[in-house]
Amino acid sequence: MSWIPSTLVTGLQNLFTGFDNAQVARAETALEDIREAMLNGLGVSSEVTASKLELRITYAADLQDLWYLRGDMMAAIAGVDGEALARQKVDQISDMFKGLLPRALTSRPSSLGD
Repeated sequence: MSWIPSTLVTGLQNLFTGFDNAQVARAETALEDIREAMLNGLGVSSEVTASKLELRITYAADLQDLWYLRGDMMAAIAGVDGEALARQKVDQISDMFKGLLPRALTSRPSSLGD
């Protein structure tokens, strides 16, 4: 019976975000692709921080959870490979979220430039 509350919550979230069934199906299929890209982006690291982040990415419940983990991912990659490479990887992953999240969660254009 645990699926009933989950289905109810998902249905309510879709009602408030304005997603239709096609967008929900696309989000569900994209979840694993984004998760895999994030794990690949982290690469193999012996750092404890990266290991914890890998677990958080692996067990993230939805796209919003993965969206909020991008900052932690940026920090973990920058600590090993430098900020420029980390920014590049996170930007590629951020592009994968286009059209999958409510507009309020997407990145806004910055006046700072690149």
